[in-house]
Amino acid sequence: MGHTAEAQAKRREAFEAIAMTHAARLRAAARRWFRDGATADDAVQETFLRAYRSFDAFLPGTNARAWLFTILYSVCANEYARARSRSAISLDDAPEELLHRSERSEPRAAEPEPRGSEVERALGALPEPFKSAVTSVDVDELSYEEAASALGCPVGTLRSRLSRGRKALAEKLAHLAPRAGRAP
Repeated sequence: MGHTAEAQAKRREAFEAIAMTHAARLRAAARRWFRDGATADDAVQETFLRAYRSFDAFLPGTNARAWLFTILYSVCANEYARARSRSAISLDDAPEELLHRSERSEPRAAEPEPRGSEVERALGALPEPFKSAVTSVDVDELSYEEAASALGCPVGTLRSRLSRGRKALAEKLAHLAPRAGRAP
């Protein structure tokens, strides 16, 4: 019995050393996806639970970050699918105030929102395949190969989605260029 407890303790220690170092990046990615801290935290918790359950299949020395992001994207996609099936409208079509429940209780400032909020809204408004590609490469800083693996698509498909997503973002954010003192 002591051997089993010792083996479990070593497994937990190895998991924490490999996986938990990526917790902040996973949390940040999940918060960008859900815009709701509680849902994002639940997604990260589910990610670590799934990772721990399958930790025996993880090969030490391979890319733990890509492995964890693969699991996170799967958890997030499953949550979106569940939310859509529970809702008569898709999350993409939901009014902004429904997506930001926590912000409804806070009074709105009369001054314009910072540009970061506009960028976040523009990114959030992208169709899902493009948003995932842009977020995984440009925000989460995964390599093309890591992102393609995490999203379950070939690298060429990822590159196409990334290109189209970046172009759509540029079009949505073109109005920021004159305000920033840049030529349109």
